Amino acid sequence: MKGGKPIYFLTSNKGKFREAAAVAAASGLRLQMLATTKIEIQSDSLRRIASYAAEEAANRLGLSVIAEDAGLFVDELRGFPGPYSSDAFKRLGISGILTLMKNSSRRNASFRSAVAFCRPRGRPRYFTGAVAGTISLDARGTGGFGFDPIFIPRGSDGRTFAQMADEEKNRISHRAISFRRLSRWLVTLQT
Repeated sequence: MKGGKPIYFLTSNKGKFREAAAVAAASGLRLQMLATTKIEIQSDSLRRIASYAAEEAANRLGLSVIAEDAGLFVDELRGFPGPYSSDAFKRLGISGILTLMKNSSRRNASFRSAVAFCRPRGRPRYFTGAVAGTISLDARGTGGFGFDPIFIPRGSDGRTFAQMADEEKNRISHRAISFRRLSRWLVTLQT
């Protein structure tokens, strides 16, 4: 794994892969995109979704696999879209979330991530990350993907994730936190 054989990351999202690969590389790990069928169960738990996907793919493919699920949790919308963020993005888009929030002064939200690692016939290990913030009044920026143009991380200078360079977002994002935790654990397995 470290410095040698790649670890397979089950995703077809190039933006997600780019972010995760950069974080893993900082620990000396090399990820390889595994763009094959990802079985996503319906659940309110990001951890369960990621763990199931990693375990199913590891057993089906005979490879050690990483799977991740992430979501935008908007307080005023009782956590919606949460683990359904990908589907909500496809159906409602950014403008749909902004419309749902248009009369709200409570704009607190968080991005959360759960990443799971599983070996064939093994039990998945999972790691989580979260970053608190607010929903902007309008979409800003062209970087990132998904709901990045409307999420302003707490403690930042007021820019959305989509207005940040990849390296800057990777210092503070939910995905970076969960992948750093996973990477530290994988490195300890090799020492």
